[in-house]
Amino acid sequence: MNFNLLVKFNDGNEKEITGKAADIIAFEERFDMSMAKLQQEVRVTHLMFLAWHVEKRTGSTKATFEKWVEDVDTIEALEAKK
Repeated sequence: MNFNLLVKFNDGNEKEITGKAADIIAFEERFDMSMAKLQQEVRVTHLMFLAWHVEKRTGSTKATFEKWVEDVDTIEALEAKK
């Protein structure tokens, strides 16, 4: 149930982020949308929220979602690692 995202920040740094069940639950509650449906209707906001939630949950950021995304240049979903 893990997922991987690559976040590229405005300062040139990049970070691979691995999400877990807690992040998926937060996504589904925030957007009232099943994670399974995300593949059909993916939005940048969805990916950004998932990455931010992982960062917040793990203590990598204390910023609000809105503030955190100001520092992000791009985001992309990565293939699941085996």
